[in-house]
Amino acid sequence: MIKKLKLILFIVFFVYQTLAYSKTVDESDFNPKYLSDYLSAIISQNNLNSDASVKYFNSSKILINKHQEFLKEYAITLTINGRVQKSINIIKQNREQNNSNFFEAKLLLLIDNFKKRKFDQNIELLNEFKGYRDHSNYQYIIYEVLKSYNDLFLTKEINLNNKKNFGKLSSINQAFQYCYLDQPETSTKFISIINSNEGDYSRYLFFYLHNLIKKKDFESALQVSKTINALDSNLLIQQSKQWIDNLNYNKFDQFFSCNNEADILAEFFFLISNFYAVDNNFEKSNFYSNISNYLNPKFYFNLTHLLENYFENKNYKKTRKLLKNFNEEEEIYYWYKLKKISQIIHNEKNLNESLSYIESKFKKYSNPSLKIIYDMANIYKRNEEFEKSIKYYSFLLEKLNANSEALADVLYKRGSSYERLKDYESSDKDLLKSLSIRSEDPYVLNYLGYSWLERGYKIQDAINMLDKAYNQKKNDPFIIDSVGWSYYLIGDFVNAEKFLRKAIQLMPNDPIVNDHYGDVLWKLNRKIQAKYFWQSALNSEESESEMKKSISKKLLKGLHES
Repeated sequence: MIKKLKLILFIVFFVYQTLAYSKTVDESDFNPKYLSDYLSAIISQNNLNSDASVKYFNSSKILINKHQEFLKEYAITLTINGRVQKSINIIKQNREQNNSNFFEAKLLLLIDNFKKRKFDQNIELLNEFKGYRDHSNYQYIIYEVLKSYNDLFLTKEINLNNKKNFGKLSSINQAFQYCYLDQPETSTKFISIINSNEGDYSRYLFFYLHNLIKKKDFESALQVSKTINALDSNLLIQQSKQWIDNLNYNKFDQFFSCNNEADILAEFFFLISNFYAVDNNFEKSNFYSNISNYLNPKFYFNLTHLLENYFENKNYKKTRKLLKNFNEEEEIYYWYKLKKISQIIHNEKNLNESLSYIESKFKKYSNPSLKIIYDMANIYKRNEEFEKSIKYYSFLLEKLNANSEALADVLYKRGSSYERLKDYESSDKDLLKSLSIRSEDPYVLNYLGYSWLERGYKIQDAINMLDKAYNQKKNDPFIIDSVGWSYYLIGDFVNAEKFLRKAIQLMPNDPIVNDHYGDVLWKLNRKIQAKYFWQSALNSEESESEMKKSISKKLLKGLHES
């Protein structure tokens, strides 16, 4: 409601400014239909419905020459809709009317020059562009990075004297500059990014492998591929591994080239798009994602990012449209497509149809990869079909090499499925075997320790396991909850409250944490507060039926009679 009010106020301001200052405007231009369509366009854009937004903008196009704000919103919407070239053309057509003095216009003109390799024409444009970037956000970074790349493309020299430091982004850009000039330090630069402790930069393994293949160092590429976990969730890395394992080295060049300026810039804008997505600013994320795809349409794998934005916002029409880009030729991405369609079916229809769909697609694989089998097991586990998940985990364990680093993960997953079925003997066997492979795994320690606590089994051993998990992951809410619950079970309610309070702060909507915190508050005679947290747990959509029955009893009779 607030957003819509802001939009209406914006329209009023827009009309007032236009009538007051435009020499070309006629009041008749602002009839109710034009304004209604314009408002509808903005609202549609705000709701990430770019198709509808473009339609409404086209219906009110008479305003394009009347006010800069219309051109700005229209250009942004066209770009978000994937019509980047049309957006560029419209800006060019209106440049002489001095209507394109805004950041996005300057950016799109720069993009046009980069695409056409007119780097000399960017010098003057970058000076204009500088005045429209905002020091408080990514616009400043975009300006500085584009300027450094334009200098690189013109001079064919790396300038390391730039004192502007944008953290890991600067390291990434530097790596691509070395790659562009075919410098021997390229591989080292990419390895440094991949091994960073500041976040997940495994994506850059693709570019490292590509560089090895470019140098025809196929042996090193094969060795690196062998170190990649076959169950890694990163699609690009899994697809890269498959290409190398199948000796399809030429595949890398089909999607990216360090010698192509547009390809390098596409990767930069892909990063910017991700930054905005993390901030839940999907409009700007989609804007930069489409610029990335425009610069390098060959690298269509990057469409998954745009696709996930639409899926997250329940725009399944757009999601399905983008999924059409993925075919059977690239197995990993095709399987991703099938899984995503299954998720859409679940959201639009029901779980049974969703599972039937993905099961029917899986059966068509005569020799499914380890990753596909693992995904099937996880799908069933996530949807509480534990017996079926165990079937697939067992199938996977039969295929895994005895020395595979994936063994510990699969045993953990199967063990937790057994535990949910109350087959504690099988569960303990798998979880202990997982720990024998990876003894310090905090998540396995937490799961097994918590399971033992709940069963009243080897209490001290369970507490020791939870302490060991907590010392590794002191900010993990699930582990904190387990530690708090261990204190509760041994009657130390003061320490239990301290840990569970921290868990509830980190995970306020989790029904189990709310239930646990309610229990300890009741024991501390804070009964009104206890009922509040029990009620929160009861209201949660994630609460299972058995838990709801237990909580309903506690709300009615209190903890001592539940």
